[in-house]
Amino acid sequence: MTYNAAEHPKNLSPDTVVVAAGRPAREHDAPVNPPIVLSSTYVGTGEVVDGDRAYGRYSNPTWDPLEDALGQLEGATLPALIFSSGLAAASAALSLVPTGGVLVMPTHSYQGALVMAQEQAAKGLFTLRTVDIANNDEVILALTGSGEKAADMLWLESPTNPMLEVADIGLLCRSAQAVGAIVVTDNTFSTPLVQKPLELGADIVLHSVTKYLAGHSDVILGALATSNPELRHALLHHRSIHGAIAGPFEAWLALRGLRTLALRVERSQASAAVLAERLDAHDGVTKVLFPGLPSDPGHQRATAQMSGFGSILCVEVAGGADAANALVEALQVWTPATSLGGVESLIERRRRHANEPETVPANLLRLSVGIENVEDLWSDLEQALAQVVPATSIPRDAL
Repeated sequence: MTYNAAEHPKNLSPDTVVVAAGRPAREHDAPVNPPIVLSSTYVGTGEVVDGDRAYGRYSNPTWDPLEDALGQLEGATLPALIFSSGLAAASAALSLVPTGGVLVMPTHSYQGALVMAQEQAAKGLFTLRTVDIANNDEVILALTGSGEKAADMLWLESPTNPMLEVADIGLLCRSAQAVGAIVVTDNTFSTPLVQKPLELGADIVLHSVTKYLAGHSDVILGALATSNPELRHALLHHRSIHGAIAGPFEAWLALRGLRTLALRVERSQASAAVLAERLDAHDGVTKVLFPGLPSDPGHQRATAQMSGFGSILCVEVAGGADAANALVEALQVWTPATSLGGVESLIERRRRHANEPETVPANLLRLSVGIENVEDLWSDLEQALAQVVPATSIPRDAL
């Protein structure tokens, strides 16, 4: 089946692309939506050449429209590659670090990717240098090696998970490429509607499609996008040989979820901004992390390189970890669960995970704002805070 990307104007806005990309060609009686193809193999004779589907581990027609749409959204000149999970996509990207090479990675990163890098470094596959990604001097020093081996890859995540630090993506991409390092940017938190890492200089963009792109907490998928044919070929080879492929039904569900991405992001971002301001003024909250707040250390950078501030915010609750746990248990509308980016608002204390860095405060809660009515979300937070850390009992200037 062919798709109609060539029929679209080249200047469509991203919120139109999420609806229009990956549609079947406009032929008489063609379906509006691409079908699910359930097949483990394909008919063929003669030698297999590039472009042949051949076998289900190499290709599936149901992947094509999603990969086309994600590539367009990130501004890549090539279709993206989808994987069985965000961590599978991270594994493929990390495979580009040469044996004996150097990887520079944020101290605060997606936990799975960070643990994977730590384990591979412990096996001697490469050297891992972790950095405060918001500190340009520290990152550049790690990239150059300061008399030791320069980096082979810079891993960016901005804003970071869960501390929401904002990297100067353009500057760090230029610094990395000056020493010959590949730049991978995890764009899961921002989505391509809010931030375009390839336009800022990154070589590869990573997504946990599980989160905002699919958007309904019912799919586990990952994706990588690049405009570099050699890098894409290497990533495709890794997927084919290591077998981290997406199921066709999951790919179809993700594309279906993608159609409402612009509406979901618009709603959840607006609500996140309201909640961040109110929480910042609440006596029971000692700190709010959200780049949309003018007081946030990353606000200026986020304003310069993002078209919004995302829908994730973090708070530190007065009273420590016990109070944070109690607050989560007192909520009735917010769902206590790992993950983010779904239509429902989720909350969790991040240090409940054993592998979470100790630099993440024990009383820190990560909030993924969904699309519910913002006043309902606020009322739920307010009543939970009143139960756990009553505003009248803790003067804010005493915190």
